[in-house]
Amino acid sequence: MVTVLAAGGFVAFMLSRPVPAPRVVQTVPQMYAIPGATPALPWPQAGQAALEVAGLGRLGGSGGSRPVPIASVAKVMTAYVVLRDHPLRVDEDGPTLTVTAAEAAAYPAQLAGGESLIPVAAGEEFTERQALQALLLPSANNIAHILARWDAGSDTTFVTEMNQAAAKLGMADTHYTDPAGLDPATVSTAADQVTLAHAAMQLPVLGQIVAMPQATLPGVGPVKNVNTQLGKDGIVGIKTGSTDQAGGCLLFAAEITVEGQRLRILGAVLAPGPNMADAFDASRHLIQAVTGLLHKYQVVRAGEVVATVQGLRNRRTALAATGDVDVLGWPGLTYRIETPTAVPGRIAAGAGVGTLKLTASDTTVTGALRATNALTSPSRWERIAYGR
Repeated sequence: MVTVLAAGGFVAFMLSRPVPAPRVVQTVPQMYAIPGATPALPWPQAGQAALEVAGLGRLGGSGGSRPVPIASVAKVMTAYVVLRDHPLRVDEDGPTLTVTAAEAAAYPAQLAGGESLIPVAAGEEFTERQALQALLLPSANNIAHILARWDAGSDTTFVTEMNQAAAKLGMADTHYTDPAGLDPATVSTAADQVTLAHAAMQLPVLGQIVAMPQATLPGVGPVKNVNTQLGKDGIVGIKTGSTDQAGGCLLFAAEITVEGQRLRILGAVLAPGPNMADAFDASRHLIQAVTGLLHKYQVVRAGEVVATVQGLRNRRTALAATGDVDVLGWPGLTYRIETPTAVPGRIAAGAGVGTLKLTASDTTVTGALRATNALTSPSRWERIAYGR
C-alpha cells in the first residue's frame, strides 16, 4: 500500500512540474548592413551641412562641428519653446498677445538697424498662431522678442529656456543668446540643427506654419514666407537665416517618395556662401542626391529559415519567412534583426509563429513567420519517464 501511494505521489509530482519552454535560436545575423560603397554626397565646399532621413538615420555631414552663427534659424527654437509651453491644435488660434508701448517704441530703431520686422503698435493684438506666423514666415525679429516676453516674462528668462530645451534634445554644441538669432553669439552646428528640426517638425502646428507660402496678419496684411524654396524638390519648410556673420543658412525638410514610400529628409546648411542663394543651391543638390540614393534591398527571401526551435526530447521545428522582407535605405545603413524569443510548446505545421523585426533608428520592418513542421508536446509517459 505504501509503495502504491509513493508511486502515485511520484507520478503526480512529475506531472505537476512545469514543462520547459522551447528554446529559440536565431540563425540569421543579428545585424544587416546594406551592401555597397559608402555614398559620396555633394556636400558644400564651405560652411557646414548635415542630413538625416527621418526614421532611418543620419547620412553624415561636412564642415566639422565648430559652433557658428545661425542667424534667424534660431527662431525655430523660439517657436519650439513657445509651442511646448503653449501647445496649439492645428485648428486653434490660441491666446492673445498684446504689444506693449516699449515694444512698439523699439520698432523705429530696429528698422533703422536693418532688422527683419513687421510694423507693430502699442495695444495691437496677435493670436499665438499669428505671432508664430510672423516669426517664421517674414522672420520678424521684433515678434521673436514679443513672444519671448509673453512666454517667459523677459528675453533673459526665455533664452535660458531655449538653452535648457537644446540641452534636453542633446544639442551639445548649441548656445542661444537671443530669441531672434541676430546676435552672432547665438551659435550652433548643422548636426544640432537637424536634431532640432526632427523634434520641431513633430509639432503639427509648427509644420503647418512653416509650409505656408504666405499669411495675413493684423495691421500688416499679407506677408510672404522668405523661404522661397517651398514646393521645390519637395521642400515643406522649415527656416532660413542670413546675416553678414552667419552667411546664408537653411534648415529644411523635404518630402520625397521612394519605392512607393513617403519619406522626409531633414537637413541643415550653414554658410555655404554669403547669401541665401548659396544655401538654397546647396540644399537642392543634397536633396536630389539623397532621392537618387535610396532604394529597397531584400534581406530575407520567402521560405528562408531565420530561427530554429528545440523542444523536449529532440523535438524540433524551424521558423521561416512567409514572404520576402525588404528594407529601404542606402549602402552602409544598418538594421538590427530580431526573431521571436519565446514560442508555444505545441505548434502545428505551417502555423504562424510571431514576426521577424528589422529596425533602423525609428523604423521597424516586420515579416510574418511560420513553422516549417509541427512541434509536439511531450506525452504524459515521457514526462514521467524522462523527468519532464
